[in-house]
Amino acid sequence: MSAAQPLPSILLVEDNPMDMDLTLRAFNKKKFSNTIHVARDGEEALAWLPRWEAGEALPAVILLDLNLPRVNGLEVLQQLKAHPRFRSIPVVILTSSREDSDLKSAYDLGVSSYIEKPVSFSKFIEVAERIEMYWCMLNERPY
Repeated sequence: MSAAQPLPSILLVEDNPMDMDLTLRAFNKKKFSNTIHVARDGEEALAWLPRWEAGEALPAVILLDLNLPRVNGLEVLQQLKAHPRFRSIPVVILTSSREDSDLKSAYDLGVSSYIEKPVSFSKFIEVAERIEMYWCMLNERPY
């Protein structure tokens, strides 16, 4: 990535204030430079689509919880993957759900990765580091 281009952002879609804080603190502790935008429910997440259509930069990755108010995570994933321009944005499910049906549905809809939320802060930091390293630095984006 050239020095003139800003680092790609991360969109965190999380309604639980404690999980949101834990995620943001984990990324902050590792001193990542990527901007993290937060959507607090599925509707707020889907509100990014017109912004991206208007030319706002696409995120490097979307971290998506499944259990969201207003529009659940699987519905958000379905709408993202149905959009011709946004279907290539990597989506990582970051959830407390261990349900096989959620895992299968997410992969059937085109999720890039499915990660169960770690319980401890130290494990959460490890997950944040790996997400940032892979999706924001190593992964080649088609857009």
